[in-house]
Amino acid sequence: MSSSDDDTPLVVKDRINGAKSQERIPKSVDKAMDKGNPSNGHVNPGVSLRMGPVEDMDVDAPVANGRINGKRKARNSLTNGKSYKEASSSEDDDKPLSKRRRTSALAKAPSESDSELSDEPLAHRSRPAAKKPPKATAAQIGESSDSDTPLGTKLAKEKEQIEKAAEKEAKAIRKEEKKAASSKRKSKNVESDSDDDVPLAKKKKPTAAKKSANGTKKVDPDSDAPLNRKAQVSKKAKAKVEASTPVNQGKGKAKEEETEQDREAEDEEEQYKWWEDPTKGDGTKKWTTLEHNGVVFPPEYEPLPSNVKMLYDGVPVTLHKDAEEVAGFYGSMLNSTHNVENPTFNKNFFEDFQKVLEKTGHAKDKNGHVVKIQKFEKCDFKPLFEYYEAERLKKKSLPAAEKKALKAAKDEAEASYMYCMWDGRKQKVGNFRVEPPGLFRGRGEHPKTGRVKQRVYPEQITINIGKDAKVPDAPEGHRWKEVKHDQEGTWLAMWQENINGAYKYVMLAANSDIKGQSDYKKFEKARELKKHIDRIRKDYQQDLKSGVMADRQRATAIYLIDRFALRAGNEKGEDEADTVGCCSLKYQHVTLKPPNRVIFDFLGKDSIRFYDEVEVDQQVFKNLKIFKKSPKTTDDDIFDRLTTSALNKHLSGYMPGLTAKVFRTYNASWTMATLLREMKSSGSIPEKVKDYNDANRKVAILCNHKRTVAAGHAGQIEKMEDKIKGLRYQQWRIKMMMLDIDPKLKKKKGADYFEREEDLDDEWVKAHQEALVEEQRQKIRKKFEKDNEKLVAEGKKSMKTKELDERLEVADELEKKFKKENKTGKIEAEGKGPTVEKMEASLDKLTQRIETMKVQLEDKDNTKEVALGTSKINYIDPRLTVVFSKKFKVPIERFFSKTLREKFDWAIKSVDEDWEF
Repeated sequence: MSSSDDDTPLVVKDRINGAKSQERIPKSVDKAMDKGNPSNGHVNPGVSLRMGPVEDMDVDAPVANGRINGKRKARNSLTNGKSYKEASSSEDDDKPLSKRRRTSALAKAPSESDSELSDEPLAHRSRPAAKKPPKATAAQIGESSDSDTPLGTKLAKEKEQIEKAAEKEAKAIRKEEKKAASSKRKSKNVESDSDDDVPLAKKKKPTAAKKSANGTKKVDPDSDAPLNRKAQVSKKAKAKVEASTPVNQGKGKAKEEETEQDREAEDEEEQYKWWEDPTKGDGTKKWTTLEHNGVVFPPEYEPLPSNVKMLYDGVPVTLHKDAEEVAGFYGSMLNSTHNVENPTFNKNFFEDFQKVLEKTGHAKDKNGHVVKIQKFEKCDFKPLFEYYEAERLKKKSLPAAEKKALKAAKDEAEASYMYCMWDGRKQKVGNFRVEPPGLFRGRGEHPKTGRVKQRVYPEQITINIGKDAKVPDAPEGHRWKEVKHDQEGTWLAMWQENINGAYKYVMLAANSDIKGQSDYKKFEKARELKKHIDRIRKDYQQDLKSGVMADRQRATAIYLIDRFALRAGNEKGEDEADTVGCCSLKYQHVTLKPPNRVIFDFLGKDSIRFYDEVEVDQQVFKNLKIFKKSPKTTDDDIFDRLTTSALNKHLSGYMPGLTAKVFRTYNASWTMATLLREMKSSGSIPEKVKDYNDANRKVAILCNHKRTVAAGHAGQIEKMEDKIKGLRYQQWRIKMMMLDIDPKLKKKKGADYFEREEDLDDEWVKAHQEALVEEQRQKIRKKFEKDNEKLVAEGKKSMKTKELDERLEVADELEKKFKKENKTGKIEAEGKGPTVEKMEASLDKLTQRIETMKVQLEDKDNTKEVALGTSKINYIDPRLTVVFSKKFKVPIERFFSKTLREKFDWAIKSVDEDWEF
């Protein structure tokens, strides 16, 4: 697999001109590296030690990135509620080539952390100390509690077996396909010979469509009828026969009205099962007819009341409404210390704020004199924050009925935008709301954080719609930028935002046919890769020793992408975030630790810090030493003879459409499929869910889909432990009630049986009792408010507070009971006709609840370093989750939320428990 400069892409040549690596690797360099880095015997490369301890190193002392505090964070769940600020679609497949961006689409801004406001100027506040990667405990890096062998070491061996199984499977599939193709050719030849003398009427008719191994139906090639219509015709024919038979004869008059179940059955019958026709959507034309109502714009800015003003140098100033709006963006988020204590955020905001002030005539004092705002430190946005916070709390405290009415009015106003007609089928639209103006936050250490996101007007928006459809009206006094009829695009509207110059697209919702087909093709492409994985791995293993530098760099990059799930990465412009992927790694991002450990430390996708310590093959370690060889130094490229486009072009030679990112999906899905094939899950539903999560966790470790422990994890664990303690306290009370019924039980069961456990001390018991009383009071108050709202809605008089006081007496009685129990040490039996048998039955139920909660607690703690949602939604084929659900009789709701069930409807309905990835 040698290459020459003549075949090298122009982009690569540009990079080579400034590269430090040689075109070919002399054998003397290889030998010198071998002597300097002796093998340490058998190693199990392939499992990382993300966030593991960093020790002193013999080679390549870590170089500071200048990027700190960039902890890697979990991805937002798809189940998050959507608002004006929902992220735009990142579907690149349908965008014009000239408008695609090389950078990854920005994800949602990180969640804001609440903190107490200080009167001290923001610029004077101390910033948190720089954080280093936390040292991990044995459990955090995967050590088993019942063994001296780390889980990572065990899983490395398991990974090796999984990879061998994958290579064996690939060979078997190709052999079977070759055999089938040969058989088909022979059969075709025989048929053509024999058919020559057979009359047309007597020729064999094609057989009915059969189910194939992947759960989809084979299409009859001689039929013109669409597959879904054939199924509907047979169903309707059957329904007519059944309808003509008087099934209720002799049992009274049959129901004439259509029931809800009938309507649901009809809807089910009419559903378009596109996944049963995989050829659908393969062409470039995505639709024939398209109708929609455009987009929803955010409300216009409402100026602040005259008594609410920003202060400059302690003096209230009046701003033009455009400048006031921008000041409000900053003022409304003073409690987000993560942003407003970030110097880059403040610098960028103030630069943009000053531009708006310059354009609108600056600020004015109470006498109308011009005040030029020149220093950020003198700005006080606190009055704005207090106003917006008061408005937020006022809205939050509205009665439930009023909130419901407001939501209903909003839904009604937006109803016509929520759906479109796509080839005559009603499809849900995803992000039909135009993003409102505000401050750009970005993720991680984004260089443009704090910049002002400008308001988007109709004149900036291009509409995509069918030629014969009615073009939606632009808001009064405005017009659309352009109206297109792009049948190759799956977007409904688009515009360019001002921060990064990226194009934002209005697309169909996640549960639409088009989005579903996109997911389906993504996972089918990963399934296709399993046929070729052995050849790819064999080739790159050979090229790891190639004498041609370009080939060796490419092989090393594919190794890292395949084994450690690194993203390929793209080249960046000067004004773009300095994010890095495998192909764009620089000298300082890779630290080598003999004999075969590599530490990666760089800003990855969305400017999130990627830190990982991994074990690699000896040859790969040697290659990285060669790629970092002097005179290379800081900011020089590791892979200076490779680009992402060149890498993907090479991969497409094995399989059409194969790119570096397919490896992440393939490795996760193949690993999960292998684990499921051998899995035997039993016990309760929570225990089975834990088995699934354990498998998902293994996938995350083996495929390096890991994250740092969430900041709130310890608090969540503590709450769960406290709930378990509460159930144990409840058990002790029941035991004491049993003694109240039959004091002789103390002698029968022994005094120890009735002892309260040591951790349930008096102090904890009193605090727990107070919490129980307060919880009951809150429930009573909420119930009272709900009942009152219902009465008002029915036109009746609401209850008086006297009724609430009477209801609260129940909580007061509970408080008195606890005080009495603490004083006397005796607990009286509760309930109607209490008996020892009833008490023992209650104890058994509580024991089951405790065991279930312990399983859930262990599951949560085991997955604290794993973004299970990310793996499950983005990388593991959803059909594998469906297989687990059906095979082990676990409701799919335990794995997929309502939103995800809609998104993966195709997966849920297209496979059974015997489906294979």
